[in-house]
Amino acid sequence: MANELYASAELLVQPKPDFSALANSDFNAMMAEELDGLELTFDRIKIPGAGGAMFEVPGDADEPDAVKEFAAVILHHHPMRCYYKDEYSGGNKPPDCGSFDGRNGVGAPGGVCEHCPLNEFGTAKNNAKACKNKQRLYLLREGEAFPILISLPTGSLGTFTRYIKRLLGKGRKTNAVVTRFTLKRMTNAGGVAYAQVQFAADRPLTAVEQSLIDSLAAQVKAYSARVAFDSDVSGDADGQAEYVDTETGEVIRPLTGGR
Repeated sequence: MANELYASAELLVQPKPDFSALANSDFNAMMAEELDGLELTFDRIKIPGAGGAMFEVPGDADEPDAVKEFAAVILHHHPMRCYYKDEYSGGNKPPDCGSFDGRNGVGAPGGVCEHCPLNEFGTAKNNAKACKNKQRLYLLREGEAFPILISLPTGSLGTFTRYIKRLLGKGRKTNAVVTRFTLKRMTNAGGVAYAQVQFAADRPLTAVEQSLIDSLAAQVKAYSARVAFDSDVSGDADGQAEYVDTETGEVIRPLTGGR
């Protein structure tokens, strides 16, 4: 009987990702040496607004590529929260209060996130939370050696949680499979369209691939706490953020700011 965890036959016949770029035994040492003392940044994948059907992924040129789906290994992921007292207007300004673990906020008001009044729905426009919930995912695509970043907004956290539960039910972690990312058009309670990320396990990693991924994943996890907030706060794509046009559902991005 076919394993329902893995993608459809149509997806399985596509070329399988190749992670041989990590086979260089000196890569992790090179990464640590070259990035020592530098502010680490990652290229990012952007989720469209207004229920768009295409991801923006880093391309070979300066311009991003638009794709309906992509496959990658999730090296590491963690929750985060960020709160701006005043409307975010771009730039690298840190949030008034932020959390890299989703549990403890640093700044004003700071404290335990679970009990914070800013963590309640209805404290921001469109019945959203004033403090934004996100999940950062560090990904490795085929043929590449350096990770990229995608930040899941509130509207995609449920699908990601269900995906993790399916994997755990099969005895696997997210960094043990190749995950295929797609988009589904959704509409929130206010009638605003947004794009919800969908997840499917394409295939498990081979033993050789897993050893390479484990080494890089450990290093990415160590680096992750050094990644600034600015690449995550240009607006949510779940139809709940302050930067969503409530008539069109379009995510209004600042003219300046992070990546």
